[in-house]
Amino acid sequence: MSQTQGHTHYRRHHVPCRAGSRLGCAEVILLDTHIWVRWIEPDTDPLPVAISRMIDSSDQVTVSAVSCWEVAYLAKRNRIILPLPMDEWLQAALDESGVTSLPLTAKMAARAASLADIHRDPADRFIIATAIETGATLLTLDSVFKNYPELIGLLL
Repeated sequence: MSQTQGHTHYRRHHVPCRAGSRLGCAEVILLDTHIWVRWIEPDTDPLPVAISRMIDSSDQVTVSAVSCWEVAYLAKRNRIILPLPMDEWLQAALDESGVTSLPLTAKMAARAASLADIHRDPADRFIIATAIETGATLLTLDSVFKNYPELIGLLL
């Protein structure tokens, strides 16, 4: 998000989907929560240019519904500061930016529970399970994710 003369502008990401992937798009990227927030709020903690370009050039950008919960939780605990009230921020960070929130399914919940205890953060386990179950490419800077053999071929 950037501000110009008191107005907030969110990145708009919209590329038409093409058949080919399990989600119906040629290249689907699932953003880890910290990547999503940094991409939407680049003035706070900008992403490396190469990562922003990967996101901008993908066919479909998604987040797990758990990332919405995680952002709300972190904001409530003052671990992140958002420029808008939570409901407005989520609307802008999803609808206005073209990011799709993927709902959690029973299969994803079961997968998250069955993962090895490499990463103990439940939100991250749900995000990992979402990538595995949807076949989306997961974009994260969390080095622990690479220790999951289930993510081979799914990590950027």
